[in-house]
Amino acid sequence: MINEEIKDKEVRLIDDDGSMLGIISSKDAQKMALTKNLDLVKIAPQAAPPVCKIMDYGKYMFELSKKEKEARKNQKIISIKELWLKPSIEEHDFDFKVKNAYKFLKDGDKVKVNLRFRGREMHYTSLGQEVLTRFAEAVKDVGIMEKRPKLEGRSMIMILNPKQDG
Repeated sequence: MINEEIKDKEVRLIDDDGSMLGIISSKDAQKMALTKNLDLVKIAPQAAPPVCKIMDYGKYMFELSKKEKEARKNQKIISIKELWLKPSIEEHDFDFKVKNAYKFLKDGDKVKVNLRFRGREMHYTSLGQEVLTRFAEAVKDVGIMEKRPKLEGRSMIMILNPKQDG
């Protein structure tokens, strides 16, 4: 709430330089803000009495949007890369998938490893478990297991996170 939107009888007022002016009526606070060509902004409405500050509201909103843009620019978007394996995977194919997972984890992406069972392979889920644990062991120096291998329908799924530097 700013300026005339503030309907409280009394407010705790903070000056534009940050000094506390004490509890005064909201009409007097609005007059003080008007004489300084600034706005009266309610910054803590749940306090008793509400806390208001004399400031340039337009400049404040501009600074706030600038900070938000800077925060968005600095954040890292983590994507999830998927790899599909079979319980009876050959050694070369396994090494190739490990190499890809290595690259994804180094780039800072999560890796979702799916192992699909077909037909009678469903009876040998322990074989799939072994393949996934061997996979996690192969990439352990760049990634850590976030979600242990778990059977979901006809697939066994495991999620790997990149290791944090530090």
